[in-house]
Amino acid sequence: MAINIKKLANEPELLASGHRACVGCTGTTILRQVLRASGPNTVVSFATGCMEVVTTIYPYTAWRVPYIHNAFENSAATISGVETAYRALLKKGKINKKINFIAFGGDGGTYDIGLQSLSGALERGHNFLYICYDNEAYMNTGIQRSGATPRGAATSTTPAGKVIPGKPQKRKDLTAIIAGHHIPYVAQASPHNFIDLMKKVQKALSIDGPAFMNVLMPCPRGWRFPEPEGIDIARHAVETCFWPLYEVENGVYKINYIPKKKEPLENWLKRQGRFKHLFTTQNRHIIDELQAEVDKDWEELKNRAGVE
Repeated sequence: MAINIKKLANEPELLASGHRACVGCTGTTILRQVLRASGPNTVVSFATGCMEVVTTIYPYTAWRVPYIHNAFENSAATISGVETAYRALLKKGKINKKINFIAFGGDGGTYDIGLQSLSGALERGHNFLYICYDNEAYMNTGIQRSGATPRGAATSTTPAGKVIPGKPQKRKDLTAIIAGHHIPYVAQASPHNFIDLMKKVQKALSIDGPAFMNVLMPCPRGWRFPEPEGIDIARHAVETCFWPLYEVENGVYKINYIPKKKEPLENWLKRQGRFKHLFTTQNRHIIDELQAEVDKDWEELKNRAGVE
C-alpha cells in the first residue's frame, strides 16, 4: 500500500499541542502519526492510561476528533457498541459517510486488564482497529510491572535487589495471541519508522473486520533513559529484533524490516536504567538468557514468514 507523505503532511493536526505529556514522551508522537493516517472522519475510544490522562485533563482536551474515555478494561467493548450503532444508522440511511473506529489502550489496559474485552470484540468481528501503545509497564500509576514488562526489568513492584533481579517472568507475546484470533489484520510497528506505521494504520482501516496493532512506546520515566533518545531507543529495539516489524494479513506472516546486521540485545539494554542491575557478575547470565530468547523468537518469526 503506497502512502502519500506530502499529502499527509498537509493534513490538519488532529491532536492539539498543549497536552500534559512528559518531556520526551513517544506516545503523543504515536497518536499524531495514527491520526494523520486515519484522518478527521475517525471516532476514538480510549482506555484509562497515561495517554488518556495527559490529553484530557478536565476541562481541556487535545483531541480534534470524537473521543470517548473508557475504564481500563472496556475500550474495545465501547468501540464495538459505537461501530454497531454506525452500521444500524447506515442501514437506515441516516448516515452515508465512511467513519473509522479506533480503540486505544496501553499495555496495562490491553495485555492485562482489557484482554477479555478485546478478545470478545475481535471474536465477534466488529469493524475497528485496536492500537496498543506498549510502554511495557503501568506508567500512569507508578511504573508497576505489567504482562508486557520484559524479564529482568526493574519496576516499582519488581524492584531489583537481593531477593529478585527485576521481573522474573518473560513478557507475553500479545501480537501472537491476537493473531491466534484469526482476524484479518495484525501488525507490530514503531514510531521511529513512521511510514511503516502509517501504512499499517491505513491498511488496517481499509480492511473489513477487526484489526490490531501493537506499537512500541519507549518511556523515559519508566525505562530511565535521557529524554531526547526515545525515538532512537525504539529504532534500536527493532535493530536488535527485540521488537520486529511485521504483519499478519489473513493468516500470512510478512516481516517488514530485516536488519542488515542484528544488534546485540546487550547494547539496547545498556541504554536503559531499568536494566542496569543486569550488568553485574551475579546477574550477567540474565542478559545471555534474554539474548537467547530474542534469537529464538526471531527465528520462529522468520520461519512463519518463510524467510531464510
